Amino acid sequence: MTRNRVKMAYIENETSRKATFRKRKGGIMKKALELSTLCDVPIAVIVQSEYNSVPEVFPPSRQAMGNVVARWDSLPLVDKTKKMMNQEQFIQQRITKATESCKKVAKENKELAMKEVMYDCLRGDTAPCDLGEGELRDLGGVIDQYIKGLNRRIQVLMRDHASSSTSVVPDADVATSVAMPTAEMGSSSNVKDFDLNQTQSE
Repeated sequence: MTRNRVKMAYIENETSRKATFRKRKGGIMKKALELSTLCDVPIAVIVQSEYNSVPEVFPPSRQAMGNVVARWDSLPLVDKTKKMMNQEQFIQQRITKATESCKKVAKENKELAMKEVMYDCLRGDTAPCDLGEGELRDLGGVIDQYIKGLNRRIQVLMRDHASSSTSVVPDADVATSVAMPTAEMGSSSNVKDFDLNQTQSE
């Protein structure tokens, strides 16, 4: 069973808000302990809330907490603030990501729509002359993508076929001529005739 995504908004109901705080605070403390134990990294967590008069901290040791805080204080200001952002910057980052996601979805939807138009043209349900200039341009882009994909596929198949047919079978006449013994005849009349059958019988 899949879990529903939690809406990142302030919980108006006080009871639900308190229960969510306790559950997620316990999860943060547990993860801090696991990360510190498994990876041996210094971690400090301080949770101050309206539900507890005393802040809850990790690690519970005062000395260990002091060591982590001292290391943080010794860092240059640039290193401390390079990953920090205020509320305005955080919202702007979310807006930028949402805008990019919308553009991506819009592009995918346009490509799907042009694919449907292409299939309609192939079936004869739609004539290219009925399309506008912008639709024809988008349809041409989709067709170009299909052609490039087909060309890449053809190149792959041709390369695989060429690599599988590299072994050459020797010709039968060439193999016979190599296997048969040969005799070099000179110009002198004293050279005896070469009898192939007699040589093979011997």
